[in-house]
Amino acid sequence: MLYYLFEYLENEYQFPGATLFQFITFRAAVAIILSLLISTIYGKVIIRFLQKKQMGESIRELGLEGQAEKAGTPTMGGIIIILATLIPVLLFAKLDNIYVIMLIITTLWMGAIGFTDDYLKIKRKDKEGLAGKFKVIGQVGLGLIIGCIMYFHGDVLVKEEKAVSEIEQTVNAEENSSDFNPAIKSTKTTIPFFKNNEFDYASLITWINPGLTKYAWLIFIPIVIFIITAVSNGANLTDGIDGLAAGSSAIIVLTLALFAWVSGNIIFSDYLNVMYIPNSGEMTIYIAAFAGALVGFLWYNTYPAQVFMGDTGSLTIGGIIAVIAIAIRKEFLIPILCGIFFIETLSVMMQVSWFKYTRKKYGEGRRIFLMSPLHHHYQKKGIHESKIVARFWIIGILLAIIAVITLKVR
Repeated sequence: MLYYLFEYLENEYQFPGATLFQFITFRAAVAIILSLLISTIYGKVIIRFLQKKQMGESIRELGLEGQAEKAGTPTMGGIIIILATLIPVLLFAKLDNIYVIMLIITTLWMGAIGFTDDYLKIKRKDKEGLAGKFKVIGQVGLGLIIGCIMYFHGDVLVKEEKAVSEIEQTVNAEENSSDFNPAIKSTKTTIPFFKNNEFDYASLITWINPGLTKYAWLIFIPIVIFIITAVSNGANLTDGIDGLAAGSSAIIVLTLALFAWVSGNIIFSDYLNVMYIPNSGEMTIYIAAFAGALVGFLWYNTYPAQVFMGDTGSLTIGGIIAVIAIAIRKEFLIPILCGIFFIETLSVMMQVSWFKYTRKKYGEGRRIFLMSPLHHHYQKKGIHESKIVARFWIIGILLAIIAVITLKVR
């Protein structure tokens, strides 16, 4: 809203300082500061409200140290993250930008699913909440919406670098012209660490017949659905001890902010030889606000937690991260950048699969880990949860650095 106000003031009255709002970096900086202030200052108000409404977490006995003390801690704290993200976005972002619209839809959609799940848990006083099939239906529904927007919407375009000779490069440099073709619809994405690092989803069907290009959506949309469902569930599984999901997610989204800014900047995308995605830089404001909200939430969520994010927060976090990665064509980086989510999910899959296999073969289920997800395994080994969280954050930072390196390593 303020963006349009200052745009009007600049055009009509040459208002001093109004030009600043044209810069993504300035608006992103203001957004992260405001979201941080909202989540830290008004977070306490929301926590008191949740306590007043007796929105306390019901703890299932798992035999973990310090578990009993967590009973009654307010949950649904994801509301803090959502509000602290959306308010700066509504103030400073271009609300007609298709990528910002996608992220707002994702936040409200996944937030609603998580809120319903948390509310039912509190109402029923158990850990079941919303039935798993309904969660999956919600995630698939969001994936369908995002997939259709990405494939069919006219504003979701990419510009591909031209294959030019050395003479043409010299002429382009002298004329200060771009080495990019006109913006086009494309199902191409980026594969890290490969020299020719672009992959076209359409190739999964056009090898049968080149004329099948128009049916590429049959491949693209299910992949988008899978990614959104997988990452949102991964974030949900990671939210098991104080500060782990929020801190790990903050590291991830700050890295994605860099990717979004570079992908939306024709100069830096040209220099780094990455896919230029027109208008995607506007996502930087959204991601900055989201990062500020996560860091502010950590003020109350670090050990000992005063509030839990619940599924309201964790499902929303996973959905937003997945949509950002898809929008900037970096979804193949998710196993690296979201490595914490990935290993937590993998530990659960391994544990459940091995238990079922051994129960069928030996009549008694056996376990690979003392408990899954993985952070509970280390808790069972007697490591304090604050130390587990700090070490996971360090691993997350390392993975983020590796992801950034992929901008130049081919």
